[in-house]
Amino acid sequence: MDFNQTFDNDKKKTMKQSMLLCCKVYISESRNDAALDLIERAARRDGETVIVNKFKDDDYNRVRYNLVSYVVHDSLGCPIYTPLQQSVVAMAEAAYGAVNLEAHSGAHPRLGVVDDIVCHPLARASLDEAAWLAKTIASDIGSRFQAFRDVLLFQNNAVPVYLYGAAHPTGRALEAIRRELGFYRPNFMGNQWAGWAQPEILPEKPDLGPESVSRARGVAMVGARPWVSTYNVPIMSTDVSATRRIALMVSARGGGLPTVQTLGLVHGEDSTEIACMLLEPNQIGADRVQKQVELLAAGLGLDVEKGYFTDVPPEIIIERYVKSISNDSSP
Repeated sequence: MDFNQTFDNDKKKTMKQSMLLCCKVYISESRNDAALDLIERAARRDGETVIVNKFKDDDYNRVRYNLVSYVVHDSLGCPIYTPLQQSVVAMAEAAYGAVNLEAHSGAHPRLGVVDDIVCHPLARASLDEAAWLAKTIASDIGSRFQAFRDVLLFQNNAVPVYLYGAAHPTGRALEAIRRELGFYRPNFMGNQWAGWAQPEILPEKPDLGPESVSRARGVAMVGARPWVSTYNVPIMSTDVSATRRIALMVSARGGGLPTVQTLGLVHGEDSTEIACMLLEPNQIGADRVQKQVELLAAGLGLDVEKGYFTDVPPEIIIERYVKSISNDSSP
């Protein structure tokens, strides 16, 4: 069914600019341009899905795509369709075909080729709609690649999927499930992640898919939450242990800033950095994080550079999306 045919032009334009969802798709690859090209072409098969932002880091060997599109509702106001669903699943399929987790290494933790998919509401959309999309994507990934395994003579290519945030019945935190699965433990040189180092029988039952894991694909996290900002602060030192101590003291978990999650990571040959997730950026933003890192680093005699956002704010995301669809609809 072509849902666009159910709307006249004015209603369609209003819907496309006001009822929006954003999917951030994190993939464990950044150094293989051919693989990224395949993944991006899969995302663009549906012209109504727009890649509005891309951030890749070769030290981490990790890329994030921000995809945006509209959501359609039935007569009762329940979400029933968004182009994002097929676009994100197509990206995942392309990623699983182009990237082998066993051959992957990088300075950022990860548990899967498609490591994380998080859905955010934009404009007038709600968190419930983002959660609906997350659960729909998760169901597609879990069931589609489970069936794909059966075709391939029972090779273990199925993908276990864990739900979190508003997509999970209890609102389970992403950090909690990652900790349970060993996400934060480097397995190579004390500060790198390489291949699949966890048990093939997962210690925590996934919400979808099998309890055993393909070493080539790993697992996928899929969730929904309000907008999260990501902000990294470079530390001009190769002492990752010191950077990790600062990161812990800055974080909510370490008694620091509420709603701030951090990782202390190696970044390049001569520096480290603190990667931060700001869960409520309007309450505790990058300026407070920067000041706290500088204060703690000074106590250890370490120099700190000005941090940088790895994403753009929701208003810029919306602006880019609207500009893109307006250009596409121009005569």
